[in-house]
Amino acid sequence: MNINRTVYREDHEMLRDTARRFFERECLPRQAEWDKAGRTDRETWLKAGREGLLCVTVPAEYGGGGGDFGHSCVLAEELHRSGVSGFSLSVHSDITAPYIVRFGTEEQKQRWLPKICRGETIMAIAMTEPGTGSDLKSIRTTAVRDGDEYIINGSKTFISNGMNCDMVLVACKTDPKAGSKGVSLIMVETNRAGFRRGRKLDKVGQPAADTTELFFDNVRVPVDNLLGEENKGFVCLMQELAQERLIIAAYSVAKLERLLEQTIEYVKERKAFDGTVWDFQNTKFKLADIKAQTVAARTLVDYYIGEHMTRRISVQEAAIAKLFATETLWKCIDDMVQLHGGYGYMLEYPIARAFTDYRITRVFGGTSEVQRDLISRKL
Repeated sequence: MNINRTVYREDHEMLRDTARRFFERECLPRQAEWDKAGRTDRETWLKAGREGLLCVTVPAEYGGGGGDFGHSCVLAEELHRSGVSGFSLSVHSDITAPYIVRFGTEEQKQRWLPKICRGETIMAIAMTEPGTGSDLKSIRTTAVRDGDEYIINGSKTFISNGMNCDMVLVACKTDPKAGSKGVSLIMVETNRAGFRRGRKLDKVGQPAADTTELFFDNVRVPVDNLLGEENKGFVCLMQELAQERLIIAAYSVAKLERLLEQTIEYVKERKAFDGTVWDFQNTKFKLADIKAQTVAARTLVDYYIGEHMTRRISVQEAAIAKLFATETLWKCIDDMVQLHGGYGYMLEYPIARAFTDYRITRVFGGTSEVQRDLISRKL
């Protein structure tokens, strides 16, 4: 019942092999260290850059891989299939860097992208604020023009790569009275006066993900750091969020497939009542349901990956992919935890780690409720 995945080419699969070896060799042995430190180490970022695993879709003339969206998906799939937790490569490469490629000036691309592609500059994107959540048009961080500079004031929360980042793409209001039509995107280097990182947030899962609060207290940045047009940032965000949601869908299905494999192995080995857990009809029926849902999720998401490799996916299509993939993942994880019994609650088992690490997929990138709203607008 293995699916013939026709969405990827030979060059995609070559990258998959390279990525799998890298994550197994360079990341998994460091996982316990990262979890304890609450962040990934910078040397691994630099190694990923040297291996060509950062910014694989950024044009080669700026130091990137010059690939397409399929290369991004392959990397995301292998990262999450490997069991590595908290290494926010997609935030850096597939969510933040594309804003510079798509909306940046030639000078901005030449100035920023080579170091980003090498891993010398780690990126974060700052949209969410305390009290706003998914409601981006209601953000309150402001950027006031003062001559050749913007003065930024406000705060952001739940920022991935927040402790490690060297540069942040900040969504802020340049016209506070204009709602979504007053949002702009400004690049802020973290060594600027007035920028401050808050506490590392104590999350339910992903302890190695350096998620934190960011504060801007009269941070001055040159007007040249404006990305795209002033007051046009909300439109940019809506265009790029579709890709972010599809990436989440892609790795959610990859993780589900791996967890199903591991659960089947477990129930066939686990002894219970003079047999194995596999011998119970309930176990087989549960796993049959999970297999069917996994195949459905894989088929749907691969279709949308193929669509996005040839054209920009619509907001509604990306919402369908993310909603179905993440909701399916969570329901199946819950069922597989149950099949593990008490061991399903022990973090030494992959299913327990997934139980804490992947609940967030139904929240970040836009909650499931936001995805349903987006889908319903086209009904």
